[in-house]
Amino acid sequence: MYGLVNKAIQDMVCSRFGEETWKKIKHTAEVDEDVFLSMEGYPDDITHKLVKAASVVLSLPASQIMQAFGEFWVQYTAQEGYGEMMDMSGDTLPEFLENLDNLHAHVGVSFPKLQPPSFECSDIEENSLSLHYRSNREGLTPMILGLVKGLGSKFDTEVYITQTQSRDEGAEHDEFLVIYKPN
Repeated sequence: MYGLVNKAIQDMVCSRFGEETWKKIKHTAEVDEDVFLSMEGYPDDITHKLVKAASVVLSLPASQIMQAFGEFWVQYTAQEGYGEMMDMSGDTLPEFLENLDNLHAHVGVSFPKLQPPSFECSDIEENSLSLHYRSNREGLTPMILGLVKGLGSKFDTEVYITQTQSRDEGAEHDEFLVIYKPN
């Protein structure tokens, strides 16, 4: 994963729990990096170690940390220079979700080794849709719950999301039911 992801985890932890907690997490994870460079590639294992260590240090389930990270990621990437690109990806939550693969293709110009997930929307109704998530990476599915909630905040839209299909339970890909109501 690119350093931008690990840097965002660090910023989330530091802003919510403080620098000392981040140091404990890094120590527990046995991660020696002093600084994560946004454009540098890092082994996925580092990210997984950081999340596991955060779970231990913060006494929270890893899935809850990943969900909080998903919400944080939306505002973080906007502040880190991707806000305009995000703004061009849709004016509403369903429009944005339908354009996620296009957004990742544009981001891939800056991050040539990017291995983004794939998203597809189906069963689109006035206030609901099914969101299909496909990824080669393990353990990131809870982040999608938070990501969609964070996007709900971005678009001033009330969001309820539930996972309806899971790769962990033998499905070909993960699927979510997203119910939304613009405020």
